[in-house]
Amino acid sequence: MFRSLLSLTLFFITWPITASHAVDVENKFQETDWRNLANAVAVIPDEGYCDQPYLVVNQEGDWVCVMTTGAGDEGERGQHIVSTISTDNGRTWSPLADIEPADGPEASWVVPVISQSGRIYAIYTYNFDDLRQVKDYTGKLIDRVDTMGKLMMKYSDDGGRTWSSERYEVPMRNFKIDENNIYGGERQFFWSISKPITIGNDLFMGMGKVGNFGKGFMHTSEGCVLKSPNLMTETDPKEIIWETLPEGDMGIAAPALDGIPGGEVADEHNVVPLRDGSLFLTFRTVAGYAGQAYSRDGGKTWETKPLEFNPGGRIIKQPRCLNKVYRFRNGKYALFFHNNSTTSYGGVVRGNRNPTWICGGVEKDGSIHWSQPEVFLYDTKYFHGISYPDWLEHDGRYFISETQKQIARIHEVPADFLESLWNRALRSEVAEEGMVKSYGPDKLATGASVGIPWLNQISAGDGFAIELSFTAGDLTQRQVIFDSRLRNRPPPAHGARLHRGQGIEIAVLPDGQIEVILDDVAGQVVHQSGNRVIKPGVRSHVVLNVDAGSKVLSLVVDGELLDGGKKPYGFVRLSPYFNEVNGETEFTIPEDVEFHRLRFYNRHLSTTEAIGNYRAGSI
Repeated sequence: MFRSLLSLTLFFITWPITASHAVDVENKFQETDWRNLANAVAVIPDEGYCDQPYLVVNQEGDWVCVMTTGAGDEGERGQHIVSTISTDNGRTWSPLADIEPADGPEASWVVPVISQSGRIYAIYTYNFDDLRQVKDYTGKLIDRVDTMGKLMMKYSDDGGRTWSSERYEVPMRNFKIDENNIYGGERQFFWSISKPITIGNDLFMGMGKVGNFGKGFMHTSEGCVLKSPNLMTETDPKEIIWETLPEGDMGIAAPALDGIPGGEVADEHNVVPLRDGSLFLTFRTVAGYAGQAYSRDGGKTWETKPLEFNPGGRIIKQPRCLNKVYRFRNGKYALFFHNNSTTSYGGVVRGNRNPTWICGGVEKDGSIHWSQPEVFLYDTKYFHGISYPDWLEHDGRYFISETQKQIARIHEVPADFLESLWNRALRSEVAEEGMVKSYGPDKLATGASVGIPWLNQISAGDGFAIELSFTAGDLTQRQVIFDSRLRNRPPPAHGARLHRGQGIEIAVLPDGQIEVILDDVAGQVVHQSGNRVIKPGVRSHVVLNVDAGSKVLSLVVDGELLDGGKKPYGFVRLSPYFNEVNGETEFTIPEDVEFHRLRFYNRHLSTTEAIGNYRAGSI
């Protein structure tokens, strides 16, 4: 489904510097945008490399963060696990306390859980035999030894300030993927990104089993779930019972799509509970989409499919990156992901972890139904990825951690933002804020001339949205729907800023794709939607959204955010130097198009707002 690349988004833009460097364009919106990583509540301390900054609240009400850190790069010797405490809702943090020291064997990928007594357990991968090399799938020795050994745990009885000197093994039985590794199952390769969850007294945590190392580090992988029926209540760590699920010797593997196998990589399984005690988990693959699985019998068996927005619905695109699902106290969910179908990380797909996207989830008939995606956290340095988050609810407020491997942060997420995701099915009103022009069908007859308002300067961060409702003609050829590009000399009022060709064109291609051209004279963006969504003679609702904070151009058509179809991306990340696209001040309604509604906004609309406009019945 995502393996061929047909339609292309073309960038004809001159960038003075590469996107991974600092940008010197003044952008007032980005300076206050809570989604911008630069506006974090605080930076979490680390030793250099930092990963999986996971959070719990201890019995005193303090925040405890555990993470993997080290003075070198990921996987280098000295990588170990630490904790730090905040007593002021994440604004400041204590000096790091070792859970495992830097001068011992590698200790990595720590996840925390608090028992009913208030004891905090830290569960992690430990290079128990202190090996310096390990064989990859070809038998070649490699130096990275942080994803193997034994699964261990330590505990803290003083709120995360100090940790037990003794460590305790968490046994994990072998599956076929272990028995078939280069060591015949004598050594286990594994790690977890799944903070444990509970159903009653039963604890569950996801685990990725690695078959062998190789390309992408994890050459093959599949998942399992560890269950403990007594960790939450048992006071003696030696008496804690563990079970490896599912039953049998096969793990939770990448699902096929349209009869095409999903590949041999399935890892970073993370699990959440449903109301009836069922379990749901998501995981990453190399197929261009994430996987999902439901268990209705406590983890013994799993039904696995590609991750979808709702049962039987559209597939959610995801690269080989963590897609994190979280269940809040109100019983609703959030999905953190990256909304593209690239199949690796780094190299030619560098930048596929920035921006991040989020869906809100609500449970219905035993399944999670996800909202359409919204842009979430972003970095103005485009090649700097964002991942491995954790959520924290405290005093009715929502916080999320994230890491860029060299810096980890805490962010507060506005409650009304999350509520809008969870309530998106209820929204059916037109967004009024920021609307600067609105035309109904009485003003949109063929040949009529309608005024185009002055649109915000993209480089300054203001953004805009154009909403169009129309019925296309026969589509035997490319059909222009909207065109504000300057055809002659600029209007006198703005002549110093505008140039011939500057403006916006929105067209429909014969195959039903939407084509958008943005021209700021210095450069041009030509974006073809990939999704073939416009049909001749059928009424369509289109919102062109330019979010000048995250620099994302997106299209919402008939209440769905377009995902690009067979293209990896359905959105465009604009250059930070892309300036403004004002052109003609009037637009003539073209022939062979019946217009029903045309609106202009001097801000971008959220996906949820665009859907609300569509549902409002005023299209």
